[in-house]
Amino acid sequence: MLQSPPRNAPVRKAKLGACEAQIEPLAGGAMLVRNILPLAAYPGRLTDRLDHWARVAPDRVWLAARDDHGEWRKITYSEGRARVRRIAASLLTRNLSPERPIVVLSGNGLTHALFGMAALYAGIPYAPVSPAYSLLSKDFSKLRGIFQLLTPGMVFVADARPFVRAIDSVVPPDAELVVEINPPDGRTVTSFTELEQGTDGPAVDAAHRAVTPDTIAKFLFTSGSTGVPKAVINTQRMLCANAEQLTSHFAYFRDEPPVTLDWAPWNHTAGGNHDFNLVLYNGGTLYIDDGRPTPDGIAATVKNLHDVAPNWYFNVPVGYDALVPYLRADAGLRANFFKDVKLLWYAGAGMSRHTWNVLDEMAIETVGERITILTGLGATETAPFAMAADQTMVDAGLVGLPARGCDFKLVPVEHRFEARVRGPNVTPGYWRQPELTREAFDEDGFYRLGDALRFADRSDVNKGFYFDGRFAESFKLATGTWVAVGPLRVAIINHCAPYIQDVVVAGLDRDHIAVLIFPNVDACRKLIGRPDASLAEIATNDVVRKRLAEVVTSFASAATGSSNRVVQATLLAEPPNIDSGEMTDKGSINQRAVLANRAAIVEALYERGEGDILGLHRGGESACAPSAAT
Repeated sequence: MLQSPPRNAPVRKAKLGACEAQIEPLAGGAMLVRNILPLAAYPGRLTDRLDHWARVAPDRVWLAARDDHGEWRKITYSEGRARVRRIAASLLTRNLSPERPIVVLSGNGLTHALFGMAALYAGIPYAPVSPAYSLLSKDFSKLRGIFQLLTPGMVFVADARPFVRAIDSVVPPDAELVVEINPPDGRTVTSFTELEQGTDGPAVDAAHRAVTPDTIAKFLFTSGSTGVPKAVINTQRMLCANAEQLTSHFAYFRDEPPVTLDWAPWNHTAGGNHDFNLVLYNGGTLYIDDGRPTPDGIAATVKNLHDVAPNWYFNVPVGYDALVPYLRADAGLRANFFKDVKLLWYAGAGMSRHTWNVLDEMAIETVGERITILTGLGATETAPFAMAADQTMVDAGLVGLPARGCDFKLVPVEHRFEARVRGPNVTPGYWRQPELTREAFDEDGFYRLGDALRFADRSDVNKGFYFDGRFAESFKLATGTWVAVGPLRVAIINHCAPYIQDVVVAGLDRDHIAVLIFPNVDACRKLIGRPDASLAEIATNDVVRKRLAEVVTSFASAATGSSNRVVQATLLAEPPNIDSGEMTDKGSINQRAVLANRAAIVEALYERGEGDILGLHRGGESACAPSAAT
């Protein structure tokens, strides 16, 4: 296994805000954990920061994205504000409101950014919706449920051509359709260019002044893996408080505006709130990445990182995994990537120790310093930043301490602590779903995150907390033993690095644990010396199966009990399917969806009995190869 880089290697300085917490005991063994450092004042409207930077740094680039010719199209703060106000003027002439909000169907882009900010400026809620609901779905059930819940008065799509089926099937005729290019035939359409011709003036100023901290800014949808997605209300207070919480933590942004390249979808809170808003709030520059953390999409990210040298960089762990081979092979890419970056941030899943070590090694080799790698904890309902680690809390899975202004209630459940949070960044609830809102909060007004935490050091709260899995993913074996899926999944990936990309844990009401393995394609290609091997070829390769059987068996032999002992394992020959919900468009695996969609594989694995450490399955049917280990 890869050895850790020298821990005494210098770390590049990154000024982070201080973290200091205290504990107050509560009844029943619960406790209150709060950051005792105060949250600084923040504006009542997020768009006040657009006004500020258009005045203070009018020529600084705010947003950039590649055009159809591959060149960077850039928008400055002054240009962006002017265009936002003109669009807002047009929106104010429509009968739009929380009862008739705006829905955005298309993904990240310059016009999407301007359109969304114009809605915020005018005080009209908007809802960015996952493009997958329009482009990958066959029956549009989730999209239809969203439209029935919101009853939108306007729908925006940048390029309508890929969305024609969804528009025809779901968008009602009384909702105004705004399109930038390729308007569909047979439907009245407003061009984005026309909308941008609104007359800026006193009406825009009046509407902007009328926006309050309680004004609904947007609706963001949960993943909806078990039904119709929930519409999380995001108020102006939530967005502004959260942006100040972010800035209090990433303190170097006050002196050095953020520059970042980011692909994270704006229909998710990580991309649309955390990443987008921290740039706007601090007068930074956001390069919109047209790449994705997938084998097919990472090449575009690599091309963009040749042009952009970020001083803050975010990705999901699978994105870092996809990027690592390119950084390793390209000295010029490494030099540009590590030149200015002060912090590598990850979220969505746990980062493997192997990936962490490789990033450390390459940084030391390239710039002579390690770059701090951190994460935190949050949710769509917390805007999302609620807990974060600093440079004294560097370890995989360490999510740190509550953000300033946040109180965490830790409630003992079995052998873990359930995390609940209260603060100005927490949602007031779900739109038009009062019963779900009541269920989401406890008697003291704390939002139930559904996550478990454990102390890094019970004797010193300021050592931070580790993420200890999601209660919704945890299950009991037939023996009554609890299995905490999150920590187990990370432990398996770390032990079996670099050969496992992800793992899905099965065992509900069974006698023992079995796992479904998604192999790390790049590592397995290197193992067999075939750089072009497909996933199906990797899954059937005897060398790969033998090596994976060895590392999984080694992991099982070190188990301390049935809650973490892997008794059976199978290697999957098909990647996670976005359309069926197995992978979100932000790159994380949905454990429950994989188990539901591949129930036949799980059943076949258990039928083979204990000790079958490796087999091969395709699709929904079993095609078992001889076990590589017993």
